[in-house]
Amino acid sequence: MIKYNNVDTRYRIRSIYTRPGPGFAIGLVTDFRIFEYMRLRTTPSISFASRKIEYFLSNATRDSSKYFEKTVESTFLIFPIEVKIQSKRLGNFSAYVIGGGGYMLDLASRKKAAGVQSGGANQLDDNVKLKRDDYYYSGGAGVDFYLMYFKLGLELKLHMGTKNLLQKENSIFTNSLDKVRSRMVTFTVTFEG
Repeated sequence: MIKYNNVDTRYRIRSIYTRPGPGFAIGLVTDFRIFEYMRLRTTPSISFASRKIEYFLSNATRDSSKYFEKTVESTFLIFPIEVKIQSKRLGNFSAYVIGGGGYMLDLASRKKAAGVQSGGANQLDDNVKLKRDDYYYSGGAGVDFYLMYFKLGLELKLHMGTKNLLQKENSIFTNSLDKVRSRMVTFTVTFEG
């Protein structure tokens, strides 16, 4: 229920959209050779990302509507373990596929889950809270270029979260959502000595 012109109006959620946002990450590469063309790889990193949730509300007669937008920011610590299968090196070039899984810890969710108020004017600011821990699986492909002093890698990968991250609150904004899962498409540039 929202008060508008001193009249209580009951609004219902008509539609919800999510919009992905850009982000970036910084990490380290650790690579262990298992066989000649197979490696076990871990790349612990810290990632900064955001996504938007857009709510469209209207009353029963649909003659009045409201729009709310919530930006959910996340700071992830990512701990992956992946298997990299490489092609035979052709000159200074090789291609590979990579897959595995890992654990993600959302540092920004700890503050929200603890009930720290953001103090924003938008009533959505404190109503969409996410759980801290997530497990994911990933898969992708890339290429390595062997340069004179280092190896340059370009990689495209998809991360799919396995847990429902939505922390239910008693509000129209969380009760209208079934689940929130993390999905990331990452383009990675690596430098290895």
